Amino acid sequence: MSGGALTIGAASLLGLAASGHCLVMCGGITAALGTVTARHSDGRRRVDLLVGYQLGRVLSYTLAGLLFSGLAGAAIGWLDNDRVRIALRAATAAAFVIGALVAFGALRNPGAGATHRIWSRIAPLGRRLLPVSTFLRATTFGMLWGWMPCGFVYTVLLVATLSLDPMRGAATMAAFGLGTAPALLLGAFGAQRFAFAKAPRFLRSAAGSLLLASAMLTLAGPWLAAGHASWLHALLPFDCGVLAP
Repeated sequence: MSGGALTIGAASLLGLAASGHCLVMCGGITAALGTVTARHSDGRRRVDLLVGYQLGRVLSYTLAGLLFSGLAGAAIGWLDNDRVRIALRAATAAAFVIGALVAFGALRNPGAGATHRIWSRIAPLGRRLLPVSTFLRATTFGMLWGWMPCGFVYTVLLVATLSLDPMRGAATMAAFGLGTAPALLLGAFGAQRFAFAKAPRFLRSAAGSLLLASAMLTLAGPWLAAGHASWLHALLPFDCGVLAP
């Protein structure tokens, strides 16, 4: 249904742009994990466990994108008609606009109530993995961590879900997760003081601009393709056929 090139690129930029936010939101978790994560005999941090946390977190995002977009795609497949396509196009454009507002800092934490309810059920499972002494435990804990309430995460997940394509949904969430990983990994080593751990404002602006472009293409794509922009087919979300001019 959607080429998704703009969406995946925006998700990656949004992940980088969210670095400062991630350090604020998850810095406490990172610090707390330092006290329950096994170390080498000489006291040095175990890099494999710290990487395991981030790998698990990104993996949870990827699986969420795969699952939600797959389920949504299967459900919509039963209702494949023009009215549904138009509604999906409008809903996806709205999701892109919400993502742009989050990127620009105009919207902070959409859906906070629902995400906190999800987290309240998942968080207790993490206690069973403590102390974290193996890579498998670290990765599993990271997968639970990935469901922590976060406006950035759930906004990108909404966009990924509305792609209705499991592979594209997974790729969108993976791109976002990988974008956030460097800052949180640096935070685990106490490197928040480095300037590059906080994303420059231009990254937020670039991500927001790409998401707004995706919104406009989603709404206007079929009409653009009907003219002299047929090359846009590979980029257009919900390009459900070329409309007659």
